[in-house]
Amino acid sequence: QVQLVESGGGSVQAGGTLRLSCVYSGDPRDIRNTYLMGWFHQAPGKEREGVAAIYTGTIGLGTTFYADSVKGRFTVSHDSSNNTLYLQMNSLKPDDTGTYQCATGMPPFRLMGNGGWSLKTLYNYWGQGTQVTVSS
Repeated sequence: QVQLVESGGGSVQAGGTLRLSCVYSGDPRDIRNTYLMGWFHQAPGKEREGVAAIYTGTIGLGTTFYADSVKGRFTVSHDSSNNTLYLQMNSLKPDDTGTYQCATGMPPFRLMGNGGWSLKTLYNYWGQGTQVTVSS
C-alpha cells in the first residue's frame, strides 16, 4: 500500500502560478516498485484526465509526459530524497480549475507511449486531491 497526500492548491487569478506537492509513504516494497507518478485533473462536471506524469523506473528514468493543454505551462518533477512529487503550474487559465490528484503505478515503460501514461487503469494508488481555482 502507498498513501498519497496532496497540498498546494488554492485560488489564483488567470496568469498566476501554483506549485502542487504530493507526499507519498507506505510499504517500502510498493514504493520501490513504483515506476509511474502522475497528476490528474477533474474539472467541474467533467471526467478526470491526465495532466502530467514522470517515469521513475530504470528504463525510461526521468521521462516526462504532458497533456497538450498544459505543455509549456506545467512542469512535473520528483524528489526521491523526500518522497515527493511536484507539479509546477504557470500561466494558469480558468480552464485549469478543478481538483488535482496525484497517483502512482507500476506499469512497464513500453506502455507509456501514445498517451498510455494517462490511462487511469495504470495507476494503483490515488490521493484525495487538492482544489485549484483560477479566476478570470
